[in-house]
Amino acid sequence: MKYAGMPQGMWLLYHNAFQKNMVNILGFDRETAAATDRKAKTKYREIIEKLPEFEKQDRFKMNAVNCAVLIAFLSNMTPKPTVERLTVYYATAMMNVPTRLFCRLGGLRKFSEKDVAAMKETAALRAADRNPYSWNMEFYPYDDGSGYEARFTQCGICTMMREYGLYEWTPALCHLDYDMTEAGGASEFVREYTLAGGGPYCDCGYHKKQ
Repeated sequence: MKYAGMPQGMWLLYHNAFQKNMVNILGFDRETAAATDRKAKTKYREIIEKLPEFEKQDRFKMNAVNCAVLIAFLSNMTPKPTVERLTVYYATAMMNVPTRLFCRLGGLRKFSEKDVAAMKETAALRAADRNPYSWNMEFYPYDDGSGYEARFTQCGICTMMREYGLYEWTPALCHLDYDMTEAGGASEFVREYTLAGGGPYCDCGYHKKQ
């Protein structure tokens, strides 16, 4: 994957928050956080350039890029935080004003005909059959019309975290689904299983808010 373009933009958008919250959330001193940021930039570019290009229709490229930001920082943290602390750190760093706006705009379209059609297209694409850093998804609308479930059987984040020896911290990324759904304002998020937690799949259930 080329670094120039969206990956470079995502680094510029988020890396300051990742550095700042090493201090505010994880308790590192400012000098260590700044040094980690410098090392992470080099690591991030290395990760991005190893990733294959995603298909044009693949909606999950951004997920892989966001994961690369976390891997770049976490790889250079000593000591590494617990999964619980990393969950708070990642959510705080990611849920900035642009992310909340992105989620809110997505919430306005949630459950529309266009949204449902896009989910069906994503399920049919099965991008992870050709790119191990992408996702395979199945789409299940609820019989009562109250929403739908996206069920993931292949996860690019799991692939990336395992490749960089950080798989045990993967649940910290999974939890962001709750924060992003809440910011969207249109649905309640429910989940029973995650692949990272040893489940048969990751279920992402979206129930319409009354």
